[in-house]
Amino acid sequence: MDVFTKKRLAAASIVYWLLLGYIVVALVWWFIALQRQNHQMISYKMSELKMDDPTFQAKYQLLVQEKHIKEIRNIGEGSIFLAVILIASIFVYQAVRRQIRLQNQQENFMMAITHELKTPIAIAKLNLETLLKYSLPEEKKQKMLQATLQETNRLNTLASNILVSSQLEGGRYRISKEELDLSDLVKTTYNDFLNRFPDRTFHSEIEPEIDIDGDPLLLQILVNNLIENAIKYSPKEGIINCKLSQKNKTILFQVQDEGAGIPDDEKKRVFEKFYRIGNETTRTTKGTGLGLYLCKKIVEDHHGHIKVADNLPRGSNFMVSFTVKHAHE
Repeated sequence: MDVFTKKRLAAASIVYWLLLGYIVVALVWWFIALQRQNHQMISYKMSELKMDDPTFQAKYQLLVQEKHIKEIRNIGEGSIFLAVILIASIFVYQAVRRQIRLQNQQENFMMAITHELKTPIAIAKLNLETLLKYSLPEEKKQKMLQATLQETNRLNTLASNILVSSQLEGGRYRISKEELDLSDLVKTTYNDFLNRFPDRTFHSEIEPEIDIDGDPLLLQILVNNLIENAIKYSPKEGIINCKLSQKNKTILFQVQDEGAGIPDDEKKRVFEKFYRIGNETTRTTKGTGLGLYLCKKIVEDHHGHIKVADNLPRGSNFMVSFTVKHAHE
């Protein structure tokens, strides 16, 4: 959260709590005034009683009872009003803070998405114009075409993340679960990254013939996003490890990197929509804050669990677990 947003949130919080304090003080004052009025009315009625009246004691007891009933009523009404005010204030306060945070995240998302769209388009355009304008050696042509293909794949991944995320949230995406070879899907995606990033170091431990009931497109997006996330946040000399294993009825998919890691207080928040560590004005790593959110949504739609832990001695370890109906033989 940037400094401007923090100041705006702090100012809104101060005004809000001042207004709430005024309302609570007004309620307490109303309660005291009612109690005082009740005591005065009862005292006046008692002063009107005559000692020589045969019904004096009965009337006195009735007035005492009336005073007690009104006190209980005032206390009950005041307590209910106070409870309603406090509960409503807490809900409103949380909603306002959530709305301000969401607005800030959406602003960051728009800045990120603009950068994510402009950069690959500019690179691809420059490479294609260079290829058309100049006669280059074959090796340099292939290198430029490879770079253009990488940027095009980035655009395709970005468009898929935005589209699928919107469809899943709006309930417009119909998940078609079918039995598929998860080992083959992970291996194919892994090999694709090997070809796309020949200068990076990859390592894999993928057990064969692990089957799962799932949506092929969503699971491919899941694997693709986790590996791409590891590439983005790892140094070029770091090793990216991709593991897939099954023990009894539990399938475990892991992507480990050797990046800077994620602080403990950020480990759950990285799966929130639009959330990214830092802010768009200081962050240099490419991304929109949708990839991990989409991963969590896909895993949950497949009744699985996703979490991130430290990859000792350095980096992060994203772990996805699924429970299958039949254990792998």
